[in-house]
Amino acid sequence: MLCNKKNNKKTVNTSHSRFLLYFTTIAKIHLMNVKIDTKEKFTVITPNMHEFSANMTDDLDDLLLPYLIKDIPHVVLNCMEVKKIDEKTGERLATLQQQFYEKNASFIICELQEGIEEMLDNMELLEIMNITKTESEAWDIVQMEEIERELSNED
Repeated sequence: MLCNKKNNKKTVNTSHSRFLLYFTTIAKIHLMNVKIDTKEKFTVITPNMHEFSANMTDDLDDLLLPYLIKDIPHVVLNCMEVKKIDEKTGERLATLQQQFYEKNASFIICELQEGIEEMLDNMELLEIMNITKTESEAWDIVQMEEIERELSNED
């Protein structure tokens, strides 16, 4: 996605199932390289980067929030490549997850590095976030939550 400073247009450059998302701010260009894998019931987004910093929180919003209006709004964020996030990004991930659940959509984070989990636990965010060790476990949770939603709609 390229944000053009003059006309604020956004375009997406795609190559197979990999997306390079470009975000422009005054004198800064942020590059978010992610792999997007669309499944039948959810989408797996895997950032191919080692760090999520505070200046990328808007980028996360631009990447994730559009899924809330898609036919398949459920997202698994696979963070296997992410080695470091800062506190602001941790807080933003927790807020994003709440926004998904408020719209009856699943948002699962998987394969977090141990240091990141410890930081989220120290911030008392780990207990309110839906985090799994493996992507397979995240898939199971998305499917269980979908069944729960269907059952609650029947009542």
